[in-house]
Amino acid sequence: MQHNVLILDFGSQYTQLIARRVRELNIFCEIFPYNHFPDDLSSYKAVILSGSPFSVRAEDAPHPDLSQIRGKMPLLAVCYGAQYLAHFSGGEVAPSNIREYGRANLSFIKEDELFFDDVNLNSQVWMSHSDTIKALPTGGVRLASTKDVENAAYRIEGETTFAIQFHPEVYHSEDGKQMLENFLVKIAEVPQNFTPGAFVEDIVAEMKEKIKDDKVVLGLSGGVDSTVAAVLLNKAIGKNLYCIFVNNGLLRKNEFQSVLKQYEGMGLNVKGVDASERFLSELAGVDDPETKRKIIGRVFIEVFDDEANKLEDVKFLAQGTIYPDVIESVSVKGPSATIKSHHNVGGLPDFMKLQVVEPLRMLFKDEVRRVGKTLGIDDELLGRHPFPGPGLSIRILGDITPEKVQILQDVDAIFINGLKEHGLYDKVWQAGAILLPVNSVGVMGDERTYEKVVALRAVESTDGMTADWVHLPYDFLMKISNEIINKVKGVNRVVYDISSKPPATIEWE
Repeated sequence: MQHNVLILDFGSQYTQLIARRVRELNIFCEIFPYNHFPDDLSSYKAVILSGSPFSVRAEDAPHPDLSQIRGKMPLLAVCYGAQYLAHFSGGEVAPSNIREYGRANLSFIKEDELFFDDVNLNSQVWMSHSDTIKALPTGGVRLASTKDVENAAYRIEGETTFAIQFHPEVYHSEDGKQMLENFLVKIAEVPQNFTPGAFVEDIVAEMKEKIKDDKVVLGLSGGVDSTVAAVLLNKAIGKNLYCIFVNNGLLRKNEFQSVLKQYEGMGLNVKGVDASERFLSELAGVDDPETKRKIIGRVFIEVFDDEANKLEDVKFLAQGTIYPDVIESVSVKGPSATIKSHHNVGGLPDFMKLQVVEPLRMLFKDEVRRVGKTLGIDDELLGRHPFPGPGLSIRILGDITPEKVQILQDVDAIFINGLKEHGLYDKVWQAGAILLPVNSVGVMGDERTYEKVVALRAVESTDGMTADWVHLPYDFLMKISNEIINKVKGVNRVVYDISSKPPATIEWE
């Protein structure tokens, strides 16, 4: 893998977005905490400093050692990075009289500057700071201003160092991608060779070299990540890949059989294991969400280990870990506060003496799908909505019983099939139904009922970090509600969740 661009993270909420924008230019990049970046920088062609929630004037402000970077390689400092360079290099940073947050327009752009090539005067940019640069650092040359921010962009004479007080990575910065391209391609001359085809070629060669003739076991989930990982490894090591697909009893309706058949049609060596009774018996009477997750994780490992032990001389365990999981585990502030356990993070129990291989660990979700398309994986499978590792267990609020699972599977099937039939499935990032721990009064025929309530959830997102609820047509919701209530025994009320993330999460548990 070519380590072309290094992004130093100062804790900004936008850091991953910088990486995504760089990757859109077909340039490979990696994110490292500002206080823990690689000792060897020889393979990097450029460095980007992210924004930060800190003020450079604060005593606890991030203060990296840039001695191996400044003046020695192309450097772009964004927001906090720009203020950091000014504050510690002879300039002045002070509280702004007007906290500029949100849209602004470039009222001045210095002529004949490559950084602003093909960027128009009055171009909209996105500001997010309460401090401002009052005086440029030693050697600073002002490149751009807005109405309220005189030093919106500058460069430093004698260095290939550029700094901007706005965020080029967010969609609201109209020419942000152009500025990143100007810096990375025209100024830093970084090669644009990070394509799905190149990734497949590199990772297949890397896996062949690492695994050689050893055996690998992989737990398939039916989702995009594990499927793409399996096809990649199958391309690299063929018959030495052993896939296990475990039915935990909490999959979607008929999913175990249909996905297993789909995998076999792809030429993968797959064994299906129906352990649904074991999972459901272990979950009986448990209503705490985190406890449910831990039980499912533990039982999965036990079942998976039982099956793996039936194979001889297996040395590697493959996982579908993707880049956001990796970034989260080495974040600036340490692993984030636990919102919920992640099924791919946390390592293996001691009794599983296997080395881990993670062929997708450097890819974002959308990149995984593009790699899958390059590998010839069916669009229907690549377009599948994300589905939680613990399955329907976290969509059944309260304790889990086989009867509740049956009800939710039937409701979910009506909702998901309805989205597909009405051409709405591909317009939604993730959808599902939630069985609520309440009963409500209803009337069916001449009889009063007291039955379950289900909530429908559909969101649009790019990577699941933020999400907005989808404005599904009222006619569609009416039809689906009627169908659920008429066909699923035990449900007499349907509601639609119109919460966004944040403050809500996509799942309810």
